[in-house]
Amino acid sequence: MVVATSEGEWVHCGRVFSAAEIAEVCGTVAWLPGLARKELAATVCEHLGWTTLTGTAKISACLEFLERLQAAGLLTLPAIRPSSARRCAPPAAPVDTVTGELPVHCALSALAPVCLEVVRDAALVAQWDALVARWHPLGFQGAFGYRLRYFITAGDRRLGSVLLAGAARAVAVRDRWIGWTAQARRENLARVVNNSRFLIFPHVRVPHLASHVLGQLARRARADWLDHWGFEPLLLETFVDPRHYTGTCYRAAGWQLLGATSGRGLARPGQSYRSTPRQVWLKPLSADCRDRLCATPGSSRP
Repeated sequence: MVVATSEGEWVHCGRVFSAAEIAEVCGTVAWLPGLARKELAATVCEHLGWTTLTGTAKISACLEFLERLQAAGLLTLPAIRPSSARRCAPPAAPVDTVTGELPVHCALSALAPVCLEVVRDAALVAQWDALVARWHPLGFQGAFGYRLRYFITAGDRRLGSVLLAGAARAVAVRDRWIGWTAQARRENLARVVNNSRFLIFPHVRVPHLASHVLGQLARRARADWLDHWGFEPLLLETFVDPRHYTGTCYRAAGWQLLGATSGRGLARPGQSYRSTPRQVWLKPLSADCRDRLCATPGSSRP
């Protein structure tokens, strides 16, 4: 979202740009008319130091920002260059051959040790995506930005899937619980991670399996995320639809129910949406997570 303030500042994707920075961006675009838009965005990111927590330039966000500045009449971007034809991706492995859908009905103690297996291999990612798209009530159309997939396994059997992804930008009850300022939220939101998909496969009936997995996830998330993305998360969040679920497994795993979402929000600038309010559950990953999430450069907090 881009917002222009009365002082000439702009806010885009959580970052505030001063009038001087906007002038610098416009000057850079005018100075380099021969660059492709992506190269231009990379240059702007470098000049502004606009990066993720891992140091990667925020090129997609910058491209959107430049287009909005152009729409406001502040600059003129080079014409979009035709892209080369994409190669067709190899077909994903058939879902039925991934699990065999053999029933698993037993006590948790009867299973081999239950583990969370990080999914990185492209072929396994395709299998994970197909399984979640097929069996999760919300379906699945892909994950973008920060994300981490897991298979839930017991020996050579796959029992389910988990996805960690970027946090919701603003949730009133969560933000009050954390107590952060708008600036702290912009700077530290990446350290809140959303458990956006949690699926036990429908042919698996194992009492207490879900809460067991959620407990293991809370113990592993910091190290796994650090290994994969280069920084540690401090808080897990998830949203539960009370029309279908009560959140029992989250409660059993020690997550905290804060309240509910408002059911209102912005899908994109100028376009609002309404939905059924969702329960908001949180799981701190460190005892001082709130202090650390509230900290900003120059803050007195640790």
